[in-house]
Amino acid sequence: MITALVLLFAIGLLGWGYYRARPYGKFGILAWLQSVVIMAPWLIFFSLFTIGIYLNLAGIIFLIVTSIGLYILLGRQLRSEANEKGMPKRFSSIASAATNESNSTEPPATEESSAAATDSQDATTQPPTVPTIPAEDLQSIKGIFGIDTFFATETIPYQNGAIFRGNLRGDPDQSHDRLSKTLQERLGDQYRLFLVEGVENKPVVVVLPSTNDPKPTTPPQVILSVILGLATIATCLETSGFLRGFDFFTELNRYAEVIPTAAGILAVLATHELGHWFTARRYNIRLAPPFFIPALQIGSFGALTRFTSLLPNRSVLFDIAFAGPIAGGLVAFVMLLIGLVLSRPGSLFQIPSEFFQGSILVGTLARVVLGTEVQKPLVDVHPLFVIGWLGLVITALNLLPAGQLDGGRIIQSIYGRKVAGRLTVATLIVLGLASLVNPLALYWAILILFLQRDLERPALNEISEPDDARAALGLLVLFLMAATLLPLTPSLAGRLGIGVSL
Repeated sequence: MITALVLLFAIGLLGWGYYRARPYGKFGILAWLQSVVIMAPWLIFFSLFTIGIYLNLAGIIFLIVTSIGLYILLGRQLRSEANEKGMPKRFSSIASAATNESNSTEPPATEESSAAATDSQDATTQPPTVPTIPAEDLQSIKGIFGIDTFFATETIPYQNGAIFRGNLRGDPDQSHDRLSKTLQERLGDQYRLFLVEGVENKPVVVVLPSTNDPKPTTPPQVILSVILGLATIATCLETSGFLRGFDFFTELNRYAEVIPTAAGILAVLATHELGHWFTARRYNIRLAPPFFIPALQIGSFGALTRFTSLLPNRSVLFDIAFAGPIAGGLVAFVMLLIGLVLSRPGSLFQIPSEFFQGSILVGTLARVVLGTEVQKPLVDVHPLFVIGWLGLVITALNLLPAGQLDGGRIIQSIYGRKVAGRLTVATLIVLGLASLVNPLALYWAILILFLQRDLERPALNEISEPDDARAALGLLVLFLMAATLLPLTPSLAGRLGIGVSL
């Protein structure tokens, strides 16, 4: 039943994507076909599985390889179409990413996914190059450049702004600050100046009107956020009931049994979002209200968080993306440790010892704290341990290095857009493989593919990289993410004495 529902949901999303793609003509259809071919192997696999036909490993690998090949061919076709339309290929992925989100009037999920598109996706949504910037404004903008900041050698009109090629002569931070300040002195708040890296790995300056800034949250989006929040409270209550062995919505009179566990899950979610909010406020960055994603299996997948302000640099992107999972993850980790310490025979929950093999981090901690208890068929654990484990899973899922997830934003801030884009594709492939044994992974992969797969829009200063301390912290949380989600191998579990008797 769950597999069938996942298939119906995926097909519904594909239908919705086709409806959204049609107005953009050939570009839109080609971009939609890319989504179809990347999902096709899993739709075929689970469709056959539902009717009792099981593919072997060779068949699965064939589907995956064919899907990847078709995805690459479609991408090349999109780029070819873009070139035929006269779009400057070497700048399309940079300047379009900086403007795509602000031109969108769709609901929040679409704005999330259109913030920073790839070359092929930019081609589907951007009109041909039209130099609409006023001549007097262009002359004023050209006058801000100098030999001690950025020496412009070529001006390329792009949409309603301009791209300036040349040589960066000073420190990126200082040069960007001086150029932006001079631009504001000459033309006020009419334009925004982006310092980004071109395809040739050389800095370029992109100047765009401030009308392309991210749009503020609309009343319908606020209402949607509230509805999703209420739905998440309901799924957290239902998950708590499942953990206690009953369906809460058929036995509402047992609310007192589920509220503590649901409140613990919600506390992790709330702390996560508060981490984002407080850090964004520190940098005067506006955030849209969180759009929580309810999930019956674990209560929630977390929330989609959209920036409604331009980010000054990649370090700010890192700090905001990092603050949420570190805050929520610490709360969950403390709950898990306290739960382990309080666990003793007669505790509320009994967990099969094999469950501890499902996470390297949790299984290892349980072995250290509980000792030989994890070798028994059933292990009595305190409710805080279960809440902490669920909280760590939710946090880890949001740290996957894909798109506009917290992990994707962290990777983009540290390593740049190219690496982040490649890791997004790799993450989707890994989730697809994981879905062969866990439908939950397919559900999450579909959500990422349609709502979060695109990268965050460029910062105003995209050249300056975060410092080594941020890079080290980013790698640490990504390691903890992997340790939380990856299971112990049977041999390692045996050596640790988890789930087996010595």
